[in-house]
Amino acid sequence: MTDDIDIEVLKSLLYTMKRIRFVEEAIATLYSEGKMRCPTHLCTGQEAVAAGVCANLRADDYVVSTHRAHGHYLAKGGSLNNMLAEIYGKATGCSSGKGGSMHIVDETVGFMGSTSIVGGTIPVGTGLGFSITLNKTDHLSCVFLGDGATEEGVFYESLNFAILKKLPVIYICENNLYSVYSPLGVRQPAERSISKMVQSLGMASESSDGNDIIDVYIKAKSAVEYIRKGRGPFFLEFATYRWREHCGPNFDNDIGYRTEAEFISWKEKDPIVLMENKMKDRCLINHEEIQRMDALIESDINNAFSFAENSPYPLQEEAFVNLFKE
Repeated sequence: MTDDIDIEVLKSLLYTMKRIRFVEEAIATLYSEGKMRCPTHLCTGQEAVAAGVCANLRADDYVVSTHRAHGHYLAKGGSLNNMLAEIYGKATGCSSGKGGSMHIVDETVGFMGSTSIVGGTIPVGTGLGFSITLNKTDHLSCVFLGDGATEEGVFYESLNFAILKKLPVIYICENNLYSVYSPLGVRQPAERSISKMVQSLGMASESSDGNDIIDVYIKAKSAVEYIRKGRGPFFLEFATYRWREHCGPNFDNDIGYRTEAEFISWKEKDPIVLMENKMKDRCLINHEEIQRMDALIESDINNAFSFAENSPYPLQEEAFVNLFKE
């Protein structure tokens, strides 16, 4: 499948995944210092969905996300400096240090917000799609959500409205099998397919392996083309897996909600390793190029953490600035 995609695109996909992974792992390593003043939900293991989807979006397309938003923001072109500053609660953060990890907003790159409320940005992203229709522009709205959000009433209300109005919205479901500590099997019937359920509502829908960056990229490309032709919304469900605990920097396989064997089986499907091996097998990248890529990312991350730590905190008198419409 890699033969159909430009080599520079493939390298960019790999770079984006590795950058997200390195950032999340750096946050996990440094979190215990106590300088990051907010809860954080890391997306280690799920990088392929963010990278593959956002590679098909334009700068003027909108994105809304979940509490696990770091990868989506970076893949959409967000500033690493500003994201880390936000997590550190600094004034230079993309939300001026007032939102933290779960409330990232950066309109300069079309990242219109993430939220800690499960399903909270689904109607927001749908509304953005409605605004595109009303303004008769040709960009689209991308809504990232988890499998748990498909159990919220607002999910069905939003999809119904998007179908009814043929809105230019792409819904991306990252099905990582768990809603916090509750497995999918205790929340939904075993025979249910989320993508097929959405299809039964009247929306175009597909499912795929969320750890295969090539398939994610191709599926997203096809869905985006479908939407830009004015054919209405599209839903993509990607099977993936988070490595670390639901909230925080640690691993939590010891508390009993998932097994070590399951965790290891998913780690063996590491999207970055799979992509690297595919590219090396086809002589599309070599060891030296990968080393240079890694070094560039690590330098970028070190500089970003330095920026965050050295940035000032918000002024007390600005505590309510931009919180309420004047």
